[in-house]
Amino acid sequence: MMRTLLTAKSLSVLGLVLLLVFPLVAPALNLDFYVSFVRRVLIFALAATSLNFILGYGGMVALGHAAFFGAGAYVVAILSVQGVSQALIAWPAAMFAAGMLAFVIGLISLRTRGVYFIMITLAFAQMVFYLFISLRQYGGEDGINLAGPSLLPGLNLADDRTFYYVVLCVVLVCLWWLNRLIQARFGQALQGIRENESRMEALGYPVFRIKLLAFVIAGVMAGLAGALLASHNQFVSPSLMHWTASANLIIMVIVGGIGLRYGGLVGAAVMLWLEEVLRLYTDYWHLPLGVLLLAIVLFAPRGLAGMFKPGGAR
Repeated sequence: MMRTLLTAKSLSVLGLVLLLVFPLVAPALNLDFYVSFVRRVLIFALAATSLNFILGYGGMVALGHAAFFGAGAYVVAILSVQGVSQALIAWPAAMFAAGMLAFVIGLISLRTRGVYFIMITLAFAQMVFYLFISLRQYGGEDGINLAGPSLLPGLNLADDRTFYYVVLCVVLVCLWWLNRLIQARFGQALQGIRENESRMEALGYPVFRIKLLAFVIAGVMAGLAGALLASHNQFVSPSLMHWTASANLIIMVIVGGIGLRYGGLVGAAVMLWLEEVLRLYTDYWHLPLGVLLLAIVLFAPRGLAGMFKPGGAR
């Protein structure tokens, strides 16, 4: 067990070092394109981690999480078109909008259980999806281009390397904060609700409020990921909110490891990398990804990150 723990810690440190030095050595290795690719992986890792928070630690299987992801992206895009490109304004605004959307959806959805919760979150996400398709002034189903890169005082986010490090810092801070939250009393209570909601309620815990707060926190983090993606792509489309985008986030969590600290990060990295590679060889790249998912469910139910964590996925 000690050897496994050391291995997991060593891999974490090694991964962090590689992420820090990669943009510096990429030009020498003719890998400039992959600076942008790794940045995209980090953004989706943040979105998947936000879902893993409520799915893995709260037991809330939400099939509409992409609504918050897309809402954050659209807030940044709309503000950019309106002439507001300051990241210190646009990104918090995206987080606030996604959080408010999560609050409204959670206020209704969390009164249901099981498959009903899954379906009602899906229904809300599709409602948001069709709402943005109908906004012709913001591109409708064709999407919308940002007026320019986001701005941060003293930093040039139009530079790939600079924006990469900004995204890396944001993701690392969010992962650190979320880990602290999970270890705190709130996180322990959330996990207790996942295991036995009735018992926690009998013990006097405000179960509904805890679940709603967790749902809102996950929505805020997803909104931040959407804001970063909008700045990364310089383009936003309603497809970010489609139910298939939510399903992809769930798959990333399953592949990485449900309820594991780095499950979202590992899942996003593996899924996006395989998608990038398989597209070079076949138009039917979804099939190998499906086979991978089946293999993980059958032979590594804790996910890929769970292979380095003893004692289960919790």
